[in-house]
Amino acid sequence: MKPGSFAWLLLTLYCASVAILPAHAQYPTRPVRLILAFPPGGGTDTLGRILAPRMSQGLGQQVVVENRPGGGANIGAEVAAKSPPDGYTMFMATTAHSVSATLYTKLGYNLLRDFAGVVLLASTPNIVVVHPSVPVKSIKELIAFARARPGQLDFASSGSGSQPHLAGELFNHMAGTRMHHIPYKGGGPAVVALVSGEAAVGFATAPSVVHFVKSGQLRGLAITSLQRAPLLPDLPTVDESGLRGYEASPWYGFLVPTGTPGEAVERLNAESLKAMTFPEVKERMTATGLTPLGSTPEAFSAMIRSEVEKWGKVVKATGMRVD
Repeated sequence: MKPGSFAWLLLTLYCASVAILPAHAQYPTRPVRLILAFPPGGGTDTLGRILAPRMSQGLGQQVVVENRPGGGANIGAEVAAKSPPDGYTMFMATTAHSVSATLYTKLGYNLLRDFAGVVLLASTPNIVVVHPSVPVKSIKELIAFARARPGQLDFASSGSGSQPHLAGELFNHMAGTRMHHIPYKGGGPAVVALVSGEAAVGFATAPSVVHFVKSGQLRGLAITSLQRAPLLPDLPTVDESGLRGYEASPWYGFLVPTGTPGEAVERLNAESLKAMTFPEVKERMTATGLTPLGSTPEAFSAMIRSEVEKWGKVVKATGMRVD
């Protein structure tokens, strides 16, 4: 994308969203709750807290961040799904929720039925990291080390059914390794375990570990997108490191309960896009490895449907199970 084109795209989407709002719209008249299904410290929490202040300014009402972790990110999703569809509850969905749609046989909500898309916000690669005590410095070395120790090497994730969990299981499937999964209650606790050496390997979102990679507290081996990340340009991709075709990149976006009035959806879409045009917001996002995106509500809803189908095939192929 050419320099400046991203900002122009977001501004165009924002103006289009504002143009269709009714002139007499008074929404919102009270604070808007933003439910995050993960605890503080991970990529979801980071992004939510970057956007909330600017969205509060644009809406003229406080956007109140509420962390509701647990259950593989499904507790927060269920709370949001069962909230009144009045425009005063937003939910930040991630790739984890498109995985859960087919991974779990019993959920207290249905991602496709109970939510409507607002906006696709961002994506980020995972970073394959190891504790410095693990004697590997590349993906090839990690594969050889893990193959020689089937079931003995642990990998941490932000919870059963989370995107980092899926990334690790996909790695096992494609590399012929048998690393043992340890689920934590969010990306923050998983990173703490990695830094302390409680867990050996992680497939963590860039926002949650980039600081520790740069400081040397964790060793970065590769990123999970198909292209290198500007934030860590010297870090190769898993694909170019020898595991051809491997790709697992999380995304983030806002949803609202199905039935939320259209004018509220459009206003939230417009203010989300506007928030991402501010230089300090873009800088904070890119500094943590997040790539700002943007979409219409309809496009995001369509993307979620395709993501559920995509990851359902991966769940079936890997034989992935929740712990």
